[in-house]
Amino acid sequence: MSDLHNLSVKALATLLQTKEVSAVEVATRFLARMGGNPHNAFLDIDSEVTLAQARASDAKLAGGTAGPLEGVPVAHKDVFVTRDFATTAGSKILSGYRSPFDATVVQRLRTAGMVSLGKLNCDEFAMGSANENSAYGPVQNPWDTARVPGGSSGGSAAAVAAGLAPAATGTDTGGSIRQPASFCGITGIKPTYGRASRYGMIAYASSLDQAGPMARSAEDCALLLSAMCGADLDRDSTSLDMPSEDFAASLNNSLEGLRIGIPKEFFGEGLAPDVRAAVDSALREYEKLGAKLVPISLPRTELSIPVYYIIAPAEASSNLSRFDGVKFGHRAKDYTDLVDMYKKTRAEGFGNEVKRRIMTGAYVLSHGYYDAYYLQAQKIRRMIADDFQNAFKECDVIAGPVAPSVAWKFGENAGDPVADYLADIFTLPASLAGLPGMSVPAGFGAGGMPVGLQLIGNYFKEAQLLNAAHRLQQATDFHLRKPEGI
Repeated sequence: MSDLHNLSVKALATLLQTKEVSAVEVATRFLARMGGNPHNAFLDIDSEVTLAQARASDAKLAGGTAGPLEGVPVAHKDVFVTRDFATTAGSKILSGYRSPFDATVVQRLRTAGMVSLGKLNCDEFAMGSANENSAYGPVQNPWDTARVPGGSSGGSAAAVAAGLAPAATGTDTGGSIRQPASFCGITGIKPTYGRASRYGMIAYASSLDQAGPMARSAEDCALLLSAMCGADLDRDSTSLDMPSEDFAASLNNSLEGLRIGIPKEFFGEGLAPDVRAAVDSALREYEKLGAKLVPISLPRTELSIPVYYIIAPAEASSNLSRFDGVKFGHRAKDYTDLVDMYKKTRAEGFGNEVKRRIMTGAYVLSHGYYDAYYLQAQKIRRMIADDFQNAFKECDVIAGPVAPSVAWKFGENAGDPVADYLADIFTLPASLAGLPGMSVPAGFGAGGMPVGLQLIGNYFKEAQLLNAAHRLQQATDFHLRKPEGI
């Protein structure tokens, strides 16, 4: 079948279960599309590993022991460690590193039967909003190769949008699933913090990092999220003691009477008119589906940027201290003593953005500044979480834009890292509060570039978000549209 790469996860799973196609046939099709690494989306591909997994899936399908997603391909963001592929986190300091074990998310998707296509490009250590910070070159947006795909999960979003993989894993620290999903016209969801195990996910900011799926539709994301989630208490101290659930079970529930909160702070001066028009159109569709729009306020939205860029770098400065050339990864060739080795290894191995955040983090944690910056940021973080709880007294789901604009062109923010930081203003609040959030294709803006609608739910309300997203996708076709030539 020549159009296998255009099929959804659900459709591929059905074809494989009914044996209309084989896992090897599906894997071969995607490997052929990945030849030459379009859009610089992948960092490591090994066709022998992929085909071996596909053959194993075919054996399970023939033997009646197949998992729910048996034989369906998936690609993993390069911050999830894997035994069969190199893991670099997009950094030179981990060049060539191969883990002795798989991350829990990788392991669980393989247990569900998914076949790995390889590792996806990302901003170095997941630090960035554009995927311009990878040590291995930027990822191109399939809708316009002169534009960024969003970050840090830009490789994941680009691979799905370009038909190089039907689904991908991503991580979201401050919006790194939702923003690239929006920029590339696909669907992505960040679950409640702690729902998906962080074991084997290279840490950026431990109190914020969360894994999630990226695919074309909410239905596909629901299938992947069901496989990814679940308690991992023995290996991840931040894992929630909650079993996984069937997130696809309630996808077709009616939206009659659903209260959708519209935060006034998400629709201010900084929002581009073309993005607002697409978001407003999607909200009108919800009204047609029986939902009610409710005005709400999230008064500390603007404070989320300084709060995030204090807390996240502080945690990063601690987490990245392990990359010193002693145990694994890059080590400087010429040095005089241990301290000199540390300095030269880290200077050579880390990129500018990572160095910038390490320095910022070390500063706000230093003596004399901890109380003034880090402690105050944590207090405001608590207030931001409280703002959401107050809002959820008036609504069931919160909706608004994912980003203030469509994807910008490469180099547009060169020399001004703060411009990239400001692009996260609508995604940061939910991350700081640990709430589930997702991006749903909602139309197109300037230059024909995709626009995403952000949906935010209360804790553990992923099924409700996916239901709202799925019903919108039944009423519209934005998630089905593809870049030219795909």
